[in-house]
Amino acid sequence: MKQSFRQRVERWIESPIVQNFIIGVIIFNAITLGLETSASVMRIAGEPLRIIEQLVLAIFVTEIALKLYAYGHRFFRSGWNVFDIVIVGIALLPATGPLAILRALRILRVLRLLTKIDRLRRIIESLLRAIPSIGWILFLLSMVFYIFGVMGTQLFAERFPDDFGTLGRTLYTLFQVMTLESWSEGVSRPVMAVYPYAWMFFITFVLITAFVVLNLFIGIIVSTMQESHYEEENRRRDEKESAAHAEREEMLVLIRELNDKVDRLL
Repeated sequence: MKQSFRQRVERWIESPIVQNFIIGVIIFNAITLGLETSASVMRIAGEPLRIIEQLVLAIFVTEIALKLYAYGHRFFRSGWNVFDIVIVGIALLPATGPLAILRALRILRVLRLLTKIDRLRRIIESLLRAIPSIGWILFLLSMVFYIFGVMGTQLFAERFPDDFGTLGRTLYTLFQVMTLESWSEGVSRPVMAVYPYAWMFFITFVLITAFVVLNLFIGIIVSTMQESHYEEENRRRDEKESAAHAEREEMLVLIRELNDKVDRLL
C-alpha cells in the first residue's frame, strides 16, 4: 500500500536519525545557554552565540511544524507534544520589557529531552502515576509536621523565639531538622542545653519524617516504576504475540489458496 506524503513525513520525523539529531541539538543548546551566562564569553563570542540561538530555535520550530502537519489533530492527543509546543513557544515571545524574564526560561528547552528519551519519559510517567499515593503520604507528613509544630511552639517558644516563636517559624525549623541540615548543632543542642529532655522530641521527629515517611516516598515511586516496567514488558509481549498470530493466519490463508490452486489443477 502506497504511503501518503503525510505518512512519509511522520515516518521521517519520528525516525531514529532525526530524533537523535534533535537530542543532539537540545544538548548543544543547553551548553550554549550556559556559555551565555559568562560575561567574558559573551564579549568574545556574543554574536555567534546569538546566531546559534536563532538557528536552534528555527530547528525546533521546524520540527514542531512538521509534526503538526504529519499528525494533524492527533498531535494534541499526546501530552508530551503539548509540552514540546509550550516549551518552544516560550522562546517565540518577545523577551523585552515585562517579558524579559522569559529569557531565563529558555533553559527549560533541556526538558525536551524528557520527550525524546524513552527511559526518561517512562520515569516521569511513573512519577505522575504515583501522584495519588504520594498525595496521601504528603497528607500524613503534614499531620506529623502540624502536631510537632504545635508541640514545639508550646514547649520552646519562650526561650527560643527565633526558631519556635510562632507556628510558622517552628514549621520552618522542623523542615530544617527533617532535611538533617545542621539540625544537631544549629537547633537541637542549643534547645537541649536548656531543656535536657528535648532530645526525645527531636529524635522522634527525625525518625518519623527523615527515615519513615521519606522512605515511603521512595518505596511508592520504586513500586510504581516496577509496575510500569512490567506493563511495558507485557505490552511488548502482547504485540509480539499478535504479530506472530497475524503471520500464522496469513500463512494459513496462503496455504489454503495453494491447496485450492492444486485442487483446481488436479
